[in-house]
Amino acid sequence: MSGHVRQARRVLGAIALAPFSRRAGAEASYCLLGLPLAVAGFVLVLVPLTLGALLALSLIGAVLGLLLVLVATGLARAFAGAHGRLAGRVLGDDLPEPSTARPGGGMLAGLDARLRDAAGWRSVAYVLVKLPAAALGAYALGWWVTALFDLAAPLRWALLSLQDPAPARGVPVITPLPFGSPHAVTFADTFWAAAIGAATLVGAPWFTRGAVAVDRWLRRALLGAGPLARRVRDLEETRAIAVDDAAALLRRLERDLHDGAQVRLVALAMSLDMVKEKISGGAAATDTADVRTLVETSHSQAVEALAELRSLARGLHPPSLDDGLANALATLTSASRLPVDLAVEVSRRPTPAIETIAYFCAAELLTNVIKHSGAGRASMTVTQAGGGPLRLRVTDDGCGGARLIGGGGLSGLSQRVRTVDGSLDVASPVGGPTAVNVTLPLHA
Repeated sequence: MSGHVRQARRVLGAIALAPFSRRAGAEASYCLLGLPLAVAGFVLVLVPLTLGALLALSLIGAVLGLLLVLVATGLARAFAGAHGRLAGRVLGDDLPEPSTARPGGGMLAGLDARLRDAAGWRSVAYVLVKLPAAALGAYALGWWVTALFDLAAPLRWALLSLQDPAPARGVPVITPLPFGSPHAVTFADTFWAAAIGAATLVGAPWFTRGAVAVDRWLRRALLGAGPLARRVRDLEETRAIAVDDAAALLRRLERDLHDGAQVRLVALAMSLDMVKEKISGGAAATDTADVRTLVETSHSQAVEALAELRSLARGLHPPSLDDGLANALATLTSASRLPVDLAVEVSRRPTPAIETIAYFCAAELLTNVIKHSGAGRASMTVTQAGGGPLRLRVTDDGCGGARLIGGGGLSGLSQRVRTVDGSLDVASPVGGPTAVNVTLPLHA
């Protein structure tokens, strides 16, 4: 019961302190600054758009009408961008501006492209419907004004009493609701007016938040990228990630070959040169023991270089994957120093690229469990049914607290699976348990 009481107190405290929060101030400022911008945009876009549409219907003024329509769409883009920048600076909203039309192929083709520009017409729609939304924001600002006006009722009574000891009509009380404007005819009534002001002040930030939410919905619906544009942007991002990942892999291979296998092969060549010199010196100059030592050293260096090359090859493509993902994961978990419960149910085998990504995700997640979680046991399940995606789930009974942070291992895995339209989700409350779900398509 005490927990519910504490929660109720926190909720009431948040409601009471909402008018004094930074968010309330930012939203009220956005409504205030956006109102004149909305009025100017509505007038400057609607007038040339209406004139242009009327002139375009006539043969004589068709060209001028089309030019006015283009002017209207250009102004709409400018005002939509201004609203977006204002929301970004005041509210911290991150919404890209409408894409710029790129006409080409001559004047007529450019005119046709601009008239067919969907982003420009969405900007027109936003600028026109922004005025009603701004009016809603202005009404929300009225709550703040009336709240401050009523809170000052006792002070206004005191100032009025300096001129008239017994004010005949009292002081006015304003409410944001259409209930008229009552008067406080006695000094005691001014405290009721102040109470009304306090209640209005408590409700003002929530009404303002609703007005801003309507405007935010309009901006995202009309100015945000469409499904195709979002898909193109995602593909561009994942392509850049794939290119960077491939470049990083090549640099790592070059570094490993240069610092590892190449050094061992150079040492092997030097040892073989020494053996050659001793043998070519003739039987008398040849020390059998020294030659045997050099040959053994060369053999050891050759074995180490071969082992390192095999390790690098396994980093590119584990040989166990040739027999399927189930066998590869069984080999991986059996070599783990942490007990792992493995379950694999795959009805259709994914492509080699997807199997490789799934294997390295499983290996990286298992490594994270061993290094960071302090778990005593882990579980790994891989499922795929019908034509559905491949799902990898790794759980542990460790301390939890795993997060997707920039530059972290989980973030790198998330970027890797995004390159094939996959996803990675982490559920890891403090104290555990941790569950990481990776979803991959069957084909890259």
